[in-house]
Amino acid sequence: MKPTLIYYVAASLDGYIARPDGRVDWLEAIQTSGDDHGYHAFYDGIDALLMGRMTFDALMDCEGAWPYPNKPCLVLTRYPHQHLPPGVSMRHCTPSEALTEMAAQDHQRIWLVGGGSLAGNCFAAGLLDELVVSLEPYLLGAGIPMFSSGLERSLRLHEQRSFSSGVVQLHYQVLPENPADVVL
Repeated sequence: MKPTLIYYVAASLDGYIARPDGRVDWLEAIQTSGDDHGYHAFYDGIDALLMGRMTFDALMDCEGAWPYPNKPCLVLTRYPHQHLPPGVSMRHCTPSEALTEMAAQDHQRIWLVGGGSLAGNCFAAGLLDELVVSLEPYLLGAGIPMFSSGLERSLRLHEQRSFSSGVVQLHYQVLPENPADVVL
């Protein structure tokens, strides 16, 4: 059975997840607000992470230490390397193959971390099940979009939350292309 793939992401109000150069410095004010905006509960509820190489490299450059302890992570890349944090592996495979591998390891809830390109590919392939976007009260005007390609699909709102920091979090179920496949 395919695990649930969840794109949990922070985005500017105009739909960007990073500046054009990849920086996310505009998130610092929200991160220091003292409210985790439900992050720890979400993190506790996932089994593993899936991310692209560019996101992995940006995290390692920015954070210094691996920011996702105690969760296995599969990084999709054409050029794997050997020196990785504990629990991290790299593979050259499709997102579908990665999810099959993760399901075989009994991971049921997978966090798709960062990367508008990987998110767009997963969405286009019908692999994305949920979208949790924390809309930050900030306009970037340009940058890396939440999804790298034009996509069209209906979503069903599962939950919405607002926080005193001005963040609005929207949790959607991605509906199948065929409306007859919708589970109510």
